[in-house]
Amino acid sequence: MSRKKWINPETHQIQPAAFIRRPPPADDSGLSVNIESPRSCHKTLNQCHGVASLHVGRVRDLRLNVVVDASRHADIAGLPRREDDRTEAEHLASLLAQQARIVPPDQYLDSA
Repeated sequence: MSRKKWINPETHQIQPAAFIRRPPPADDSGLSVNIESPRSCHKTLNQCHGVASLHVGRVRDLRLNVVVDASRHADIAGLPRREDDRTEAEHLASLLAQQARIVPPDQYLDSA
């Protein structure tokens, strides 16, 4: 999670905003996700406020697809932007947020 506000500080649940695609030209192929280990996810971001996991099969149950485009990277394809279909974008973002699970920090932070 590259933004602190994407995780509810009281419930530790992922917020739907984490699954909203950015306006063009960003996220042109879909919502960007890391498909490596939680440690790799954490190291990829300049500022990481947490790591969440999604199950590809459950993402596909929403009629979305996970398309691998590089060794550590994929896009969640089929997710509309707010500008294109606000209702559907927010609905799918909410469903993805419900599916997402916070990864415990000891699974991605280096030991001191």
